[in-house]
Amino acid sequence: MEWIDAATAAERLGVKPATLYAYVSRGLLTRRHGDDRRSLFEAGEIERLARRGRPRGQPPELVVESGVTALGLDRPYYRGRDALGLARTAGFEAVAEWLWSGDPSVLSVVPPDGSSPDGVPVQAVWQCEPEALRATVQAQRGLPADLSPLDRLQVITTVLGASDSLRHQLDPVSVAATGRRLIAGLVDALPPAANPPASDPPASGPLTAGPPGGGPGEGRVAERLWARLCPRPATPALLAALDAALVLLADHELAASTLAARVAASARADPYAVVLTGLGVLGGPLHGGASYGAERLLAEVTEPERAARVIADRVRRGERIPGFGHSVYKNGDARGDLLLTLVQEAAPGHDRLAAAQAVLGEVRRRRLPERNVDFALAALTAVAGMVPGAGEAIFAVARTAGWLAHAMEEYEKGSLLRLRASYTGPPPERAPVHPAAT
Repeated sequence: MEWIDAATAAERLGVKPATLYAYVSRGLLTRRHGDDRRSLFEAGEIERLARRGRPRGQPPELVVESGVTALGLDRPYYRGRDALGLARTAGFEAVAEWLWSGDPSVLSVVPPDGSSPDGVPVQAVWQCEPEALRATVQAQRGLPADLSPLDRLQVITTVLGASDSLRHQLDPVSVAATGRRLIAGLVDALPPAANPPASDPPASGPLTAGPPGGGPGEGRVAERLWARLCPRPATPALLAALDAALVLLADHELAASTLAARVAASARADPYAVVLTGLGVLGGPLHGGASYGAERLLAEVTEPERAARVIADRVRRGERIPGFGHSVYKNGDARGDLLLTLVQEAAPGHDRLAAAQAVLGEVRRRRLPERNVDFALAALTAVAGMVPGAGEAIFAVARTAGWLAHAMEEYEKGSLLRLRASYTGPPPERAPVHPAAT
């Protein structure tokens, strides 16, 4: 059996590589990965398809050419770089800059702590304008105290956009600068996590901007986000796990929220509107909201012995097991493996990890799909003691980097991303014929 690479297969079929992969997703072609992780196609199958001609009579499939992220067998690659490797060697800010620019120097110059060897910061400034930050804090004063972080992020994005007079500058450098201000604002405008005394209503104190003990914009994004989501101080190892989670979740090709964000960007919507579009889709339980479902699952497993009952009840009700299975990674999500390993190394023997392991064991006993990154994210938030819904917020802050990278591609193309429907309704009425005017 002869195997050929994607370029050769696409040339034989007379299609673009993106169309080739669309044939794979529709079950028209099979592929395997070589030792160098390149996609390989069986030459005989390609030849038979070439003789039959292009597939007809099937609903059209949207194919978008992109240079941002490629999906491998069990992990994503950001502009060709293994996301798992980046999670271990680069901080979130550096990876965001890489997604936006493709400039290798942002990865080789900036270590995970954001400083050069002599301690001098070398990163671009990740700060929100003080006036915009104050406006976002003011806008949240009337919100319920128990509102989820993801819901707050949608309010924050709206106010930040309305406050930014540069939001319509759509060249790559300007969009990257907007991205730094926007991500900083998303994090710093969240109210600090705290455990108020039982006698004090949660909403009695004023909302403040900036990390506790410092001014707005101080520290790395992971440090600042930790202070917004967790009332406990971060250990270095758990903080590193959070930073790795941000990297692992920064992009994932054309996920549902990213497709929506690209459509918005193709219509020349400004970066804030693009991110707001992505946030609206992200919260769905089949997307970023799955991390909240996994959080609730772990919360039900108060003791490892309860894992079997909790899983059995969900199976009996015909429910999905949140945090397990993936539409792309059929044999396991390597992002989840790495993140869970980092959490285990950061908090060995933690009781929430024991509960997570019990759930994993029960799921495997039932031969259900493997865990994904949502389950590992839920384990991180449980071990850290973060507020409910923290996983969604981590997901949203991280994916903002990817949304803007995809938006830059659409801004450069300058054409509207217009899908067509495959109509299945009743036949359209015949247009009335009007007699000619006399």
